[in-house]
Amino acid sequence: MDIEIIEMADRKAKFVLKNSSPAMANALRRTLLSDIPKMAIDTVEFYTGKIEGDDGKEYESITPLFEEIIAHRLGMLPVPTDLDLFVPQSECECGGEGCPSCTIMYSLQKTGPATVLSSDLLPLGGPNSDKLRIVDEFIPIVELTADQGITVYAKAVMGTAKKHVKWQVCNGVGYKYMPVIEIDPKHASDDAVVACAELCPAGLEVKNKKLVVKDPIACGYAKGCLEKLDETEGVTVNWDDTNFLFKYETDGSLTAQQALDIAIDLLSKEAKGFADDIKAL
Repeated sequence: MDIEIIEMADRKAKFVLKNSSPAMANALRRTLLSDIPKMAIDTVEFYTGKIEGDDGKEYESITPLFEEIIAHRLGMLPVPTDLDLFVPQSECECGGEGCPSCTIMYSLQKTGPATVLSSDLLPLGGPNSDKLRIVDEFIPIVELTADQGITVYAKAVMGTAKKHVKWQVCNGVGYKYMPVIEIDPKHASDDAVVACAELCPAGLEVKNKKLVVKDPIACGYAKGCLEKLDETEGVTVNWDDTNFLFKYETDGSLTAQQALDIAIDLLSKEAKGFADDIKAL
């Protein structure tokens, strides 16, 4: 199994999985979706009562939204994740009680009129606190009117999307078989065949008055060329079930490269563990 990177940005990636199988491609897809660990807000505490703003004025700690809705919104925020700094609570020496090795503490206090944004959620303590600020700064949480305020304390812990989608790093994970486009040289110069380049300008082009394959990865599988022609007249499009084109994005808690590296490492460990179990039998 090989991987050829086509595009690798901070939050999105495109690559070709080569010399593999549909089973392995689907295993990689499911691992990217469900098995990559990340930090996410899991516990939210709301302060009720009077709060004092920076202007010395008293505000009522109340918002137009139910606390459950705000807690859910906070849970879906992309918390930056460093797997070298944090471990799951189940594996932590504190026994899951919450410590700097397994928990990130956040606080939020704001008064209206204002829109509460993700940037208002501040990490508490530690030399690396600035690196733990929410990745996207302008995600709206709730709108406060005059005389309203909010005070919240939240805890972020590590988990995977198997338990809840708030721990899902990758989204839009999908793959498709690589296309195999073949052009019969006997008909490559036919007017009808050459016209296929207009239907798929990204995948096909005309050189020396002959239709040739420009970029098979850009083939959109619309098969407009086959609808225009009979397959026996020059162009055929088939599937290659050993090579797959993958695309995915991340929420920013991990980079696209980190997500891919972790997914491959998890698959490798699972395969080795399965092999060891078979040998033990």
